[in-house]
Amino acid sequence: MWEKLRQIWKTRDLRKNILFVLVMLVIFRIAAHIPIPGIDIQNLRQLFSQNQVLGLLNIFSGGGMENFSVMMLGVAPFITASIIMQLLTMIVPSLEALSKEPHGHETINRYTRYLTVPLAILQSYSFITLLQRQSNNLIGTFTTFQWVSAIITITAGTIFLMWLGELISEKKIGNGISLIIFSGIMAGVPLQIQRTLAVFDSSQVFNILIFLAIAIITIVGVVTMTEGQRNIPVNYAKRIRGNRMYGGVNTHLPLRVNMAGVIPIIFAISIILFPPMIAQFFVGASTGFIANAAQFMINIFQNQLFYGIFYFVLVFAFTYFYTYIIFHPFQIAENLQKQGGFIPGIRPGRHTAEYLQGTVNKILLAGALFLGLIAILPILIQPITGTNLVIGGTSLLIVVSVVIETVKQIDSQLTMRDYEGL
Repeated sequence: MWEKLRQIWKTRDLRKNILFVLVMLVIFRIAAHIPIPGIDIQNLRQLFSQNQVLGLLNIFSGGGMENFSVMMLGVAPFITASIIMQLLTMIVPSLEALSKEPHGHETINRYTRYLTVPLAILQSYSFITLLQRQSNNLIGTFTTFQWVSAIITITAGTIFLMWLGELISEKKIGNGISLIIFSGIMAGVPLQIQRTLAVFDSSQVFNILIFLAIAIITIVGVVTMTEGQRNIPVNYAKRIRGNRMYGGVNTHLPLRVNMAGVIPIIFAISIILFPPMIAQFFVGASTGFIANAAQFMINIFQNQLFYGIFYFVLVFAFTYFYTYIIFHPFQIAENLQKQGGFIPGIRPGRHTAEYLQGTVNKILLAGALFLGLIAILPILIQPITGTNLVIGGTSLLIVVSVVIETVKQIDSQLTMRDYEGL
């Protein structure tokens, strides 16, 4: 490891890129602590610690939401815009054709940035309105000028953060948006440890040991499932062109256990946040039926059993849904056939596609169950240890995935420089 770090530090371009990424993350963390005036920060943090749904939303804001900072929305509007564009690309034929063009991906990314702006405006307005409806007077009545300035400031913060993410991605030291979420999660770890130690006593030693054992097992499981894959053997037929022979290679097609990554959890969070947030707007309605229905919706999502089951089912379903979006067995089978490749014992074409789809369905069951359990891990652990995880299952999955991706990109850059003799 030390030799690898020394090699990274000696590579001038790589060292500059890593330092640039660190500076960008420091700028983000500084901006995340610049609050918008007019709110009781202590009461707001207490609200987030008591509400698991808002706590999940705070993860993807990088901790800026509980500080009511200029970065309070984090990259949530951009993530929402990306999800919408992915779904539209699958549904709208013109966008699907655009995505297959040489520069189509860049055009779709530009549309995603445009869509982020109105979403940030809508989400900033909705969140401020939601806080105004809380019973503990978190935020007072805004004047028109305060409304406009707050929405513009929050939207500008989101756009600035999106720009930082793209700058980071250009350096090829990991995905910029993922690294921003990662830094927000890790920034909250010292505070969580401090809170745990503040109420620690000798009677909790056994629970802490159980907690540490579960945390280690969880990390090992996350790494195993993130890196786990099923290798499908692929042979290429020998072809003779002129006096030269091509093909005759035996290789494999890797099918990952967790193809969807953390996207199903993000989809599930987007859905699970929607009903209680909408209900907050109608809880004070003059019509008794609407007010009671809104209060029932809020109460049922605060029930840990219902919340856990609903969250698990959503993550499980979205794992299959998103995998079917990104995995195209007929296209893979067609490409193999064009290149002279085949799976031993399986006929090329439709039979190969059906075999690949069947194999994915089998390994996807393990991936979907894993993601679902990771999502509800804090709910499962709390009754056993009597304490909440310092880093929840969702956060842990993001942290491990980002670390693995970043290490792989740095290794690939080192390997490329070895080939170039740099």
